[in-house]
Amino acid sequence: MLCSAAAADIPLPGSATRVSGWLCVEQPGAWGRDVIGDEVLGAEITAELAPRVKAARVRPTLIRRPGRNEFSGTRTVYIASSRPQGSWCERFEITDLKQLLDLDLRLLDGPAPGIGAPVGDPLVLVCAHGKRDQCCALLGRPIAARLAAEYPDLVWECSHTGGHRFAPAMVLLPSGLTYGRVDGGDALEAVLAAGRNTISLSGFRGRSCYTPVEQVAEIAVRGQISATADDLTVTTVSDALPTGDPATFAGAATVAHRDGRRWLVTAHTVAYAPRQASCGAKPKPATAVVADEIREIA
Repeated sequence: MLCSAAAADIPLPGSATRVSGWLCVEQPGAWGRDVIGDEVLGAEITAELAPRVKAARVRPTLIRRPGRNEFSGTRTVYIASSRPQGSWCERFEITDLKQLLDLDLRLLDGPAPGIGAPVGDPLVLVCAHGKRDQCCALLGRPIAARLAAEYPDLVWECSHTGGHRFAPAMVLLPSGLTYGRVDGGDALEAVLAAGRNTISLSGFRGRSCYTPVEQVAEIAVRGQISATADDLTVTTVSDALPTGDPATFAGAATVAHRDGRRWLVTAHTVAYAPRQASCGAKPKPATAVVADEIREIA
């Protein structure tokens, strides 16, 4: 059984991988299973780049245009910062991978540095990393092709984004909006909504800058009110009392609207029967974070 089929009953909210900094490098052709571990960018570059991305907490991501494209020798590079407020993305080109080592990745933790051209439209990354998991290749590539037909300049196939059991998996930058189990219509609607500064909830897993509880809280509130993408901010609270069984209490978060309204959302962890997290892997326990109560507060 494909891992995506085995995970069909696990809720999507709260499953987005937590990432706030992105380094996306064009790498045509086949990829290894691991971007860093398999030295896809070459042993020399990887040896220097690996500790840098780890120290800066930046996710290295390989990208390529959907379909088979000839490599011109010039690579597109994106750097992006996903955060609750002030997200940004910049684009530039390199002709030698050693130019990546000139980047100060610590800049991704601040305002846009002006290294490249600002990217205003949502950048679309669709996981098609078949060496990592076959679900991403089988299910992701058709979605990338469908989106590229509408937005040829914005769409890229990408390496592992986390959660291939939720394939087809898609991330929009710089917002970090993460989607799973999308069909062509869902994917198009997500991109259209992002262009309108709103968020489509179909297949929405959460925003990558938030913890699982914060992701669940934002989605729960958005399911009850109308709000733009920038209207809400989410903060974890540590002093909220658990509801139900304390052993399964996952946490609580406050969701604040810019108009002054606030909600307290508590959440609990649900355990599911063991199943494979990747195609061909041995089964292991699975969990999800689910909203308990949504209460508007003064």
